[in-house]
Amino acid sequence: MRLLLSALLITFGLSFHASADEALSLTPQETYDLVQTQGDQMLFIDVRDPVEIMFIGFTDVADKNIPFMLADRSKFLSDKGRFAMHPNPDFTASVEQALKDKGLSKDALIVTMCRSGSTRGKPSADFLLERGFTNVKYIDHGFQGSSSKEGKKAGMRIVNGWQNDGLPWSMTLNPEKIYQP
Repeated sequence: MRLLLSALLITFGLSFHASADEALSLTPQETYDLVQTQGDQMLFIDVRDPVEIMFIGFTDVADKNIPFMLADRSKFLSDKGRFAMHPNPDFTASVEQALKDKGLSKDALIVTMCRSGSTRGKPSADFLLERGFTNVKYIDHGFQGSSSKEGKKAGMRIVNGWQNDGLPWSMTLNPEKIYQP
């Protein structure tokens, strides 16, 4: 009963947010609970680059991996110690197709998840809101969570997020869900 009540409250909260300019967050547990109770009425997408997923892991609870940003392996940013990231030109069309495949409209709940929640999760949700999708949220702290600030594990992502909340994930990737341009 508590699970159903939580899902209803989250759903009603989402409907009041439909006209806002900025996406609101859900916890990993709230998202998992929504997928369990309303999975056929929503779209849950992992917006990380597929190569990142290959090294960090994936949850098959997500409907699809549709990257918001793609790593440009031809441009290494020496000052940042990483490859440049560029917007996925197929992001919006891929989200629309995933909704269509589930028989859903642009008004259906969409939840996005990246590694930490802030660099692609929230921006991808805001991006979709700006393009006419009306019910978009993102997972706060994303898949891997925040870094520990102190101790032997300082700098390691062990504080929160999908993995650290004990939700289902694996290093085995589902080829039917992973983005393959």
